[in-house]
Amino acid sequence: MSGTKDLVSIYDEAPLNWRYWVSLGLGIATTIFDFFDFFIVGFLVVVLAPQWQLTFGQSSIMLMSAGIGAIVGALCWGALADIWGRKKLLVAGVLLCAIASGSVAFVPDGAWVLFSVLRFVVGFGVGAAAAVGMPLIVEYTPTRHRTLITSAAVIPVSFGILAASLSAAALLQVLGWRGLAALGFIPILPAIAIVLIMPESVRWLVSRGRIAEARATTARFFGLPIESLPLPAPPPASPASASFRDLLADPRRLWLTLLVWFSASTANYGVFLWGPTIVALLLGLAPKEAAHLFIYVSLSGILGRVLFTVMPLRIGRRRSGEIMGYGIAVTLGAAALFHDQFAAGWPVFMIMIVLGALFFDGGFSNIGPYSAEIFPVRLAARGVGLAQAANGVGKIAGPLCLALIAGTGNFVSPRATADAVMPAFLFLAGCGLLLGLAFTFLGVETHGKALALTDAPPAADKASAQQAVPARTSLT
Repeated sequence: MSGTKDLVSIYDEAPLNWRYWVSLGLGIATTIFDFFDFFIVGFLVVVLAPQWQLTFGQSSIMLMSAGIGAIVGALCWGALADIWGRKKLLVAGVLLCAIASGSVAFVPDGAWVLFSVLRFVVGFGVGAAAAVGMPLIVEYTPTRHRTLITSAAVIPVSFGILAASLSAAALLQVLGWRGLAALGFIPILPAIAIVLIMPESVRWLVSRGRIAEARATTARFFGLPIESLPLPAPPPASPASASFRDLLADPRRLWLTLLVWFSASTANYGVFLWGPTIVALLLGLAPKEAAHLFIYVSLSGILGRVLFTVMPLRIGRRRSGEIMGYGIAVTLGAAALFHDQFAAGWPVFMIMIVLGALFFDGGFSNIGPYSAEIFPVRLAARGVGLAQAANGVGKIAGPLCLALIAGTGNFVSPRATADAVMPAFLFLAGCGLLLGLAFTFLGVETHGKALALTDAPPAADKASAQQAVPARTSLT
């Protein structure tokens, strides 16, 4: 065993202490606040569109600019974080998001272009923080706890969206749209706490050959005497490259990341953005009544996230990914084929959507940490950045493809018809099938396996990939 591995092993085998839990909590908090900032714009535009007499196209640009910024931010920050470090890039991403989001409160009336530019920066910051935050949480967490804790860390993301809705409902009339927008400054507080409390990733430091810093960080993080830790000769330095071409060295994991995240995001956002409209059309409901039905979809998604947090502990990430994909295919396929049928007085379409949320929403707890686990540490942020970029493309592709299937020339506000339900949801079911097949033929198991530092582990053979590696799950 090399000296470098000894140092990582000491970190990996140390008990979880208050510093770990506070650092984990800060990482999760930044995700919640960033998603709050990302989604609050929908409530702002509802107010501003009539006040500023905006066209639908102008309103749509204001809404979509953050999504485009998130794609760019994930790609840029993922590359830079593999070279410059996790902590400083996470702080920078959160600050970009918070400052731009809060600054919207000072936009002059009618300045929708400036509003859109700031929202692009908000999206850039959200994508940047997502590309760095998950690798940092994965690298912080000991192997024996990683599957459970990193999957559970994805669950609170839903609270950021919920917080945006509740804040708008409770405070919009009290604070006005500018006061609501000013709440975007709140993430500055956890960013400051990150600077003061969270350490740099020890695994990343070792992967870059910065052994002395890794040694000092490990001693400080766990309260160990620094002289008790080994100080080996540094390994050969990794290439100082921030190019995504480095990911091409392992095309299996590259394509696995792209297919999984594009398919999952397309199915998820296709359902959530089109579902209420289609339910209202099929059942003859008012939009408000359709929205109430989708509360059950949201609750099912939260339940699914809990399920996909526990499931990988038993059967591994790869098998859980297959269940996610094939579960999407079956439930959304049934929703398409039996969209005009009823069972015990309940529309089959709605039943299948609620069941489907267990998979197309809940499965993100499993795939969220996956891209940070399948790539070596020196490439992990680029891997997650690529995943988040594919996620962003799926957010656009889902509703856009369904708009095209619906046969309208207006990509932004398509008028869904009942005739479009079957082909549209068969398309989404096909995305689920593609996700399942990606795990079946390209998937690698990460549960219970140590993270590679600088070199990608060899592709697992088919037999070993089909088995989950048991790991201890005790948090003591």
